[in-house]
Amino acid sequence: MPWFPEAMSCKSKVAPSVDFDHSCSDSVEYLTLNFGPFETVHRWRRLPPCDEFVGARRSKHTVVAYRDAIYVFGGDNGKNMLNDLLRFDVKDCSWCRAFTTGTPPAPRYHHSAVVYGSSMFVFGGYTGDIYSNSNLKNKNDLFEYKFATGQWTEWKVEGRLVARSAHGATVYNDKLWIFAGYDGNARLNDMWTISLQDREQAYWEEIEQSGEIPPSCCNFPVAVCQDKMFVFSGQSGAKITNNLFQFEFKGHIWTRIPTEHLLRGSPPPPQRRYGHTMVAFDRHLYVFGGAADNTLPNELHCYDVDSQTWEVIQPSTDSEMPSGRLFHAAAVIHDAMYIFGGTVDNNVRSGEMYRFQFSCYPKCTLHEDYGKLWENRQFCDVEFILGEREEKVLGHIAIVTARCKWLRKKILQARDRQKQKSKLECNEESEESGSGSQKDSSGRSSRGPPLLEVSIREADAQPFEVLMQFLYTDKIQYPRRGHVQDVLLIMDVYKLALSFKLSRLEQLCVQYIEASVDLQNVLSVCENANKLQLDQLKEHCLNFVVKESHFNQVIMTKEFEHLSTPLIVEIVRRKQQPPPRVYSDQPVDIGTSLVQDMKACLEGAGHEFCDIILLLDGHPRPAHKAILAARSSYFEAMFRSFMPEDGQVNISIGEMVPSTQAFESMLRYIYYGDVNMPPEDSLYLFAAPYYYGFSNNRLQAYCKQNLEMNVTVENVLQILEAADKTQALDMKKHCLHIIVHQFTKVSKLPNLRSLSQPLLLDIIDSLASHISDKQCTEMSSDI
Repeated sequence: MPWFPEAMSCKSKVAPSVDFDHSCSDSVEYLTLNFGPFETVHRWRRLPPCDEFVGARRSKHTVVAYRDAIYVFGGDNGKNMLNDLLRFDVKDCSWCRAFTTGTPPAPRYHHSAVVYGSSMFVFGGYTGDIYSNSNLKNKNDLFEYKFATGQWTEWKVEGRLVARSAHGATVYNDKLWIFAGYDGNARLNDMWTISLQDREQAYWEEIEQSGEIPPSCCNFPVAVCQDKMFVFSGQSGAKITNNLFQFEFKGHIWTRIPTEHLLRGSPPPPQRRYGHTMVAFDRHLYVFGGAADNTLPNELHCYDVDSQTWEVIQPSTDSEMPSGRLFHAAAVIHDAMYIFGGTVDNNVRSGEMYRFQFSCYPKCTLHEDYGKLWENRQFCDVEFILGEREEKVLGHIAIVTARCKWLRKKILQARDRQKQKSKLECNEESEESGSGSQKDSSGRSSRGPPLLEVSIREADAQPFEVLMQFLYTDKIQYPRRGHVQDVLLIMDVYKLALSFKLSRLEQLCVQYIEASVDLQNVLSVCENANKLQLDQLKEHCLNFVVKESHFNQVIMTKEFEHLSTPLIVEIVRRKQQPPPRVYSDQPVDIGTSLVQDMKACLEGAGHEFCDIILLLDGHPRPAHKAILAARSSYFEAMFRSFMPEDGQVNISIGEMVPSTQAFESMLRYIYYGDVNMPPEDSLYLFAAPYYYGFSNNRLQAYCKQNLEMNVTVENVLQILEAADKTQALDMKKHCLHIIVHQFTKVSKLPNLRSLSQPLLLDIIDSLASHISDKQCTEMSSDI
């Protein structure tokens, strides 16, 4: 059985993206597939290197992609700066010198190059004679190269833009954006822009930046994804970090992407580095190479912009990996990244070209779907009554009990009390009938059972709602910079996490709070930690205060004057005699994730909380309304407006009833986003995203890939049966093609004898069509 985890298996293949066609019928008969050849996902391939007679090996150059070609400009070969323009055809895998006319830019390196329309624009860089170390200077000139004519033209532009090299450059909204770099004396972090629409009207304009502006830096990459520009690491002197920053073009606001939400055991961000590349594809950023603390790593790091998580991409087993390098260059064409040149071991310049095959699948919306269920509060079946003020918070028993054993116990106790109360009232007059199907504020039908009331005196509403948000999404909102109340709220959440034994939330809160502690809020946080008896956080605050660089600033604040006497004593004693550091090699329990908990729920842990019966060909399968409604607009509409009186729902996909195995595969996808299934299940479920209204076509894309790549002699008969049942004619034709060409092997399969008569006749008909006239003549002569 092939396995398709959320991060693609290294043996998976590329499936072309599948878009919804809402004009298409729900029937699977419109299914269209493509059968090979496909490139292996996450495969590195070494392409023909650039021959010396075409162009020198080089580093500190630029590459851009235009149509089906890579263009390489400038750089240095270790002795001289270059200004030649090379072209690599990605279809033919051939190198040549690009045709040029006019005066090209002077030889240079550490310049930038971008594509706008049908032109390449080259800006700045370092020029001069590196061999004799003369006439070396930074430039702020701008050149245009027209791909159609090969014409080089220099733009004469007004403005005070400082000459620079090793900067970042990108195109957005018809403008060239230049950020940071090195001016020959110092690193920069200013930003400039120029319109590329009209050369005669163009001028440089400095951008007023705000927010968490990156430190002055050089030798870093930039990439644009989802209307934002991203900057990762680079040379920043003593301030060099592995921070990722994003820039919003519309408001000119910078934000440092936090990493505090990455729990222990999660893949960390790449090491700090410089001379690396970063490209954007789909919703991901890919970072490769560079110099990282005197090493040249060759892992490929991937950042998911939506989930704000990093991972190291595992290359396919048949990959030809590039060695570590710096000052190389990268570009994207279609669904692949191309990397050329760079400086490898022993300061050697490279002329190698490598291709990396991306995977392109719609994102998993599991966390978003459950998050929307929490926000909308539809189909709620439990009401938590909180604290002394008895504030009320609604929720869903299925998700809460799957995620938190402490709350599960509370809910079971409340349910037992409710049952006992019902028994006492069973002899009284029944409730007035005919109440109709009006809904209350929670979105439930009033004809359903009343809300289960669960009293939790030790929790207040605000921190409890943050905790509930975590149960539904595995996330909590990061404290806003400079907002002490946000940090204090997370401390209250941390206190609840300890009480409710939610290890994952505990770790998340600790990391958020510790990362948010600064000179302005440390005393408030310390005092609150002392009051709440949160010893770990109190210890962190005390150590922060007594640091040599912090102590004098903290004790001179007004907040220190109003601090409680016992805490002042602790701080003074800690400063005079720091306690010995205690190191623990005990593994930290990071708890279970949303995916793990919902998997356990489906596999039996949530059975006693089922509130709906799904009927598959008459066979019952208990399930949970809230989960089905969160993940499927079909079920959401049904439960909101047309809920069956008997609580039973017949399952089909259009007019077709899926197999039991395929149905279980669909439930795994609904509950925890799993896409593990045999190819025959994929055929049944290909149309499920249309019919059941899933958030996107992720399941369909995996089904398509599964079918295209995994039909084998061993499973071809099962898939033939499924194709016949679902009227997937192109798949049926593909199966018959395999059977005919591999009939010697297929004929020995035991399943062949159990096929229906019409399918056996289809096989005979296909075999007859395959036999040529010459073979018929030879067979006749033998008779």
